[in-house]
Amino acid sequence: MLKILVASSKGGCGKSTLATNLAAHYAQSGKKTALVDLDRQQSSLRWAQKRPDGVPGVLGLEGKGRRWNAHLPPDTERVIVDSPAGAHRDDLEPILEEIDAVIVPVQPSALDLEATVPYLKELRAIPRIRRGTVPVALVANRLKPWTNASQEALTAMKELPFPVVAQLRDSQGYVVLTGLGKSIFDYGSEHVRHHQEDWAPLVRWLKKVG
Repeated sequence: MLKILVASSKGGCGKSTLATNLAAHYAQSGKKTALVDLDRQQSSLRWAQKRPDGVPGVLGLEGKGRRWNAHLPPDTERVIVDSPAGAHRDDLEPILEEIDAVIVPVQPSALDLEATVPYLKELRAIPRIRRGTVPVALVANRLKPWTNASQEALTAMKELPFPVVAQLRDSQGYVVLTGLGKSIFDYGSEHVRHHQEDWAPLVRWLKKVG
């Protein structure tokens, strides 16, 4: 069972979109997948509950106030945990006892990068991360590759203490599909496949983890 935490330094960086699309990817790949929502907005949980007929289901679990891992079916193969926005070390440390890898989405703006730097320092101070027991990867999210801002942000992200393993381009499709309980992995059109390819490096990195 591979357990992945999606965490962020601030709200609005696409954390829940990343968590839901990753869960859908694994479900479409035939993995029994659970999505645990620790965020108070419960966006990921509502997404899982809205999954329509005709696409693989994702088990949605509310993680607040209980040990979510005790509620996972024994045959679960992939678990995506959507952390509370802006959760700090004291919040994350007990969660990380159950986690195999951490993904941190970062948007290409000066404000987001400024918020990310101290957040990553906090993550590095957590013993399981400091020892390398739990690897951490960054995902550059909502990129507009044709803009100087995105290119400058990618350059700046190379100086951060964890590797940037994927670059996801900005698309309104993510917003629309999330509202329907779907993901880009639930479609096979050529346009969507271009966005699916953005996820391939992240999926490969996670495969190395477990």
